[in-house]
Parts: sequence; C-alpha cells; structure tokens
Amino acid sequence: MKAIGFIARKEIYHILRDPRSLMIVIAMPILMTFLYGYAIDLDVDRVVLAVVDQDRSPMSRELIEAFDASNCFDLSEAPSVIGDPERVLRAGEADAVLIIKPGLDHAVRSGRSFSLGLLVDGADNNVAAAVVNYAQGVVLSYSASLSPRPQTLPTVELAPGVLYNPNLESAIFFVPGLVAIIMMMISALLTSITIAREKETGTIEQLLVAPATPSQILIGKILPYIFVALLDGILVLILAWILFDLPFVGSHLLLLAFGVIYVATALSLGTLISTLVRTQQVAMMLAVLTTMLPSVMLSGFIFPVKNMPAVLQALAHIQPAMYFITIIRGILLKGAGLEVLAVHAAAMVALMAAMIVLAIKRFTVRLG
Repeated sequence: MKAIGFIARKEIYHILRDPRSLMIVIAMPILMTFLYGYAIDLDVDRVVLAVVDQDRSPMSRELIEAFDASNCFDLSEAPSVIGDPERVLRAGEADAVLIIKPGLDHAVRSGRSFSLGLLVDGADNNVAAAVVNYAQGVVLSYSASLSPRPQTLPTVELAPGVLYNPNLESAIFFVPGLVAIIMMMISALLTSITIAREKETGTIEQLLVAPATPSQILIGKILPYIFVALLDGILVLILAWILFDLPFVGSHLLLLAFGVIYVATALSLGTLISTLVRTQQVAMMLAVLTTMLPSVMLSGFIFPVKNMPAVLQALAHIQPAMYFITIIRGILLKGAGLEVLAVHAAAMVALMAAMIVLAIKRFTVRLG
C-alpha cells in the first residue's frame, strides 16, 4: 500500500502543476452542460409496448392487433406486467404499458365511451412523446374501423399518464447521460497521458527502479483521477439541479457506488491507451477517438441502442457509458434499485477487469 500511496502522491503533484489541464477539467463540464441541456431535442421512431388485457374479449384482441400492426410499436412479453405494470417501466423492459380494463367489448357493442390506460416511461422524453402520439393515432384508427358496424359508433378514449418526466423536458433526459459522457472523457483523457508522459519525459526509468510492481504503479496512477472525475460528475449534477430542476429520486449512496465503478472502468481504459503509445499527443488523440464518439453515438445518450443495426448494438455493449447511462437515469429519474441495476454494474466490472489486466500485461512487456 505504501508503494501505491507514493505513486498516487507523485501523480497528484503532476495534476497540481498543470493548471491549464485543471481549467479544462472544470470548464468542459460547464460548457457541455449548457450546450447539451439547452440545444438538443430529438425524436424516436419505435417504442416497446407491454399490454395488460383485463377485458380478454374479441374487441380487446382487435385493439392489440391494431397496435401490433402499427410500425410504431413492438409488443413486449413482460411476465410481471400484469401484477406490477410500473415495475416493467422501472426495469426498462418496455417504454410504455397499455392497460385495457374490463368492459371494452360491452362499451363497443352498446356505443358507450371507454377509456384506455397508458403508462409511459417519461425518463426519455423523446420516447414518451412518441408513445403518446403514436398510441392516439392507433386508437383513432381503431375507432374509425368500427364505423361500418350496425351499432352506434363508440368513443374509445386514451388516458395517458407520463411517469418520471411528466413535462417531457429534453434536459431531464439528456443531462443524466451527459454526466456519464463527461466522466468517461475526463477520466480516459487524463489517464491516457500518465504512462506516455513518463516515456516522453524520460522518467519511466525511475518507475522501473522503484520498489513497486507494475500493478501497484498503475493503480497508484489511477487513484487521484477517481476524485477528479467524481468531482466533475457532481459539478454537472449540481448545475443540472440549479438550471433544469433535475430530480433525484433514488439513492445517493447507490449512485456514488456505481459512479466509482464507472470511473474506475473509464480510468482503466485511459491507462490501457497510455501503455500503447509513446507520446502524450498521440495518447490524447486516441483517448478522444475511443471515448467521445462511441460514448455519444453508441451508448443510448442520444439514439436508442435497440434501434441500431445488430453490429452497432454489439459494439455498444462494450461501451461502459451505455451501462452507466442506464444506471444514472434509472436512479435519478425512476428511483431504481440494486435489483434492477446490478447486471449493468456487473458488466462494467467485467470491462474494467479486462482492461486492467491488459494494461498490466502491456506495461510489464514494455518494462521488460
């Protein structure tokens, strides 16, 4: 532990002696929060719909078939949807739940009005708005299809209830994901130059003769940046709370624990990059290339992963940001707990372990 502490103290001195990098670390989250929070607003083309059919009549089956035939919806088979519809939304198994209460068949045949229930996951405001609009269109078409029948045309109404983001504000959807993007970029960017800087300045020999193993050296260099990245994440959350009234429904400690795992994963990626190159400039360019574009485009930050081609979905699942964006949105907006998010944390731990092993192996080869 002493060896790790000495390496970490040495890295802290490097951080404090480079005020320009510190300014970037502080200024970048503020700028990105303003840009992404105010400027981005996108639409979604498909949504996953779970159905609770309590009527179980020919009319309810026709209505479900109308939703299934629509190009806007993919019907989901969620076993827990009947007992607890909101759990399906909390777990991310569907984007919305259609509830058909008993009495639809009788209302249609007698010409009376009938109200359908629709619970929508408002954490993603783009999906929520699409769900409401598409569902209303399907219901209107279904009502119109009843007109040739001999009985009086009934009025089938939709009563949507948007959860987690009732006002459908874009900032509520984007800012939690922005925390993940910033923490990934800052972590990988700063640590990507750690070993490269030692090589470029000729101090790698001092590390070589230090009474520390390669794993102790790498862990010691990673530790200081955990606090820097967490500080950036907290800064963005505070700004989002002040500027956009971002809710925080779930556990603070749970988010902090998952944040530490995510930061350690991002730092492991930066350290691996640092062992692959010899100059700081190349390390920074490679860090930006491997974090910024994939984290923004393939993580679900802007575009839903389920709408991507299969090849891109496979690439998305090796992106730590994809898992943490699901985690932070689940905790902040839905109050999701460990039982829902544990699988995402396990995936991040697996990625972190793989990158640390590769970094240690690569660093050992370099030292040899």
